[in-house]
Amino acid sequence: MGVVQTCSVLRSIVGFHQDEVGDWVADLGCLHGQHVRHRPPFLVRPWVLTESGRAERLGSDLDCPLCDRAEIPQGLHVVRTAGPFDAATLPMGLRADHRVADGRWAMLRVLEGAVGFTMDTDPPVAVHLAIGDEQAIPPGVAHRVIVEEGMRVVIDFLEKKLTNDIDAG
Repeated sequence: MGVVQTCSVLRSIVGFHQDEVGDWVADLGCLHGQHVRHRPPFLVRPWVLTESGRAERLGSDLDCPLCDRAEIPQGLHVVRTAGPFDAATLPMGLRADHRVADGRWAMLRVLEGAVGFTMDTDPPVAVHLAIGDEQAIPPGVAHRVIVEEGMRVVIDFLEKKLTNDIDAG
């Protein structure tokens, strides 16, 4: 097996909101939020205090330690399930480095047997998953499934639940 190159997962700022105490939170493209406080001398971010300062930061990157730890954001729901796959039917694309699309997470679930799984986070993930185990997969992070005999897996794809759904009733 080759050397796995690690990197911190950088995410684009797509918006801002204030938390319950009025601190600013950057909304990231990975669906996580990250506080961006201005508290000198340790946290110097005067740009967060003005609307124009925040607007200038849209599209810039922040490191997302929650993605490095593959922590699923709150409020996601399953939109599609792929599989089940076994050792013979697991697509070749899933056996090689590939990525989940932006704005979507995945959850690898082991139904039978066991599989190997690697992911290019910081630190890198290299795990052996057995029946009943699950592995969250953040968007845009290279990962691969390592086939073992007797395995059977499914992959759930998750997206953010819309909060402004209108009841047509």
